[in-house]
Amino acid sequence: MAHEMQFYIDGKWVEPIRPHPFDVIDPATEEVFTRISLGSAADVDRAVAAARAAFESFSQTSKAERLALLRRILAAFQARYADIAAAITREMGAPSALAMQAQAAIGVGHLSQIIAVLENFEFEHLQGSTLIAKEPIGVVGMITPWNWPINQITCKVCPAIAAGCTMVLKPSEIAPVDAIIFAEVMHEAGVPPGVFNLVHGDGPGVGTALSGHPGIDMISFTGSSRAGILIAKSAADTIKRVHQELGGKSANILLDDVDVGKAVAKGVVDCFQNTGQSCNAPTRMFVPERFNDAAIGAAKVAAESLKVGAPTAEGTDMGPVVSQVQYDKIQALIQAGIDEGATLVTGGTGRPEGLNRGYYVRPTVFANVTSDMRIAREEIFGPVLSILTYKTEAEVVAAANDTVYGLAAYVQSANRARAQKISRQMRAGNVYINYPKGDLNAPFGGYKQSGNGREWGQWGLEEFLEIKGVVGYAAE
Repeated sequence: MAHEMQFYIDGKWVEPIRPHPFDVIDPATEEVFTRISLGSAADVDRAVAAARAAFESFSQTSKAERLALLRRILAAFQARYADIAAAITREMGAPSALAMQAQAAIGVGHLSQIIAVLENFEFEHLQGSTLIAKEPIGVVGMITPWNWPINQITCKVCPAIAAGCTMVLKPSEIAPVDAIIFAEVMHEAGVPPGVFNLVHGDGPGVGTALSGHPGIDMISFTGSSRAGILIAKSAADTIKRVHQELGGKSANILLDDVDVGKAVAKGVVDCFQNTGQSCNAPTRMFVPERFNDAAIGAAKVAAESLKVGAPTAEGTDMGPVVSQVQYDKIQALIQAGIDEGATLVTGGTGRPEGLNRGYYVRPTVFANVTSDMRIAREEIFGPVLSILTYKTEAEVVAAANDTVYGLAAYVQSANRARAQKISRQMRAGNVYINYPKGDLNAPFGGYKQSGNGREWGQWGLEEFLEIKGVVGYAAE
């Protein structure tokens, strides 16, 4: 039975209280490929009630019981791995290779990592005669985005399960199918009724109902800074914990001892991965002034070597962006870069040649960008790279930090000590030196308007815990 028009509440697939059909668009074709029903505050009430009822017993389960549950979830996830990858390709346009090797893979990564973390995590310790206990925070409302959908679902749900929390998930209504499969995974794994609940909906409807709900103890949100502000305001009346991972405008600093061609080419690929739809994408490339011409040439070659096309076609590097709204926003910002006097190195407005429908964007590089331009200040969330120049290390540090965001920064240098020095000066939650391999146990999150709190590994687990001190617990 297909579950697209249903919600998963209290261990069962249920009909919406008031059906509200919503078309899900394939961004490669601009055609409807399925429909979901958007929920309402009444559906949220039903899901929260189930989660609150389940919390009483699930919060008291042992670490061993939760480990066994997480291992069953991992096994069930792996059994549906190909289905999840295919859904992500269809609903948000990720190329098939990226969906298989990164989008779905990171779900397995987060599950495996939280199992390893939980195996060694201590929830209690004595401090003299006082017991310090870490306990589940309660019922968590989770609001996740469309760009790395199963990544954000697993890096919230899995540590919440490990902590002993219960939850209500609102996935993106734009890319909801992977979440439906994930709910089927949770059911197959035997998650107790009410522990995990899924309600589809949009931000003004279900998102607002969750963030203001008195039965929700914590909101974990990933998305735009604009939406994050609204969620924080809605949550304020009930003084619930609000954990947010928001936008970014990450700097990529190339120091003057790098191989410019290689460093620029890697930076372009990192920026344009997932069609530029990553909150930590290195969208501002800072190069020494004397390397500007070489950097422009290398960036042009790298961008023009990327194959844009159908996400299911072999060899596609970049698929479409997710929606008409996203496409229009990117087009407007590319035009703003042209109008404000940046040098268009390659790309520009309109679809790539040969692609007449689908939300495809031309891989675009701007040079001679200044920090006051919109393309250097606003999160574009598309395949658009801005190249800026600098004279001194002090100048580039100041320019890189001159942003309301603080999610990530990238530093490239042949001298690791120089890169380490720069990394300590970055006002960002994550710094990546010389394009390293990913680390799912590193804390992930931002400074400033990129949010608060941290996800991944032990840091993600601790976000779902309250700390209790029991004074006089032990004999003195």
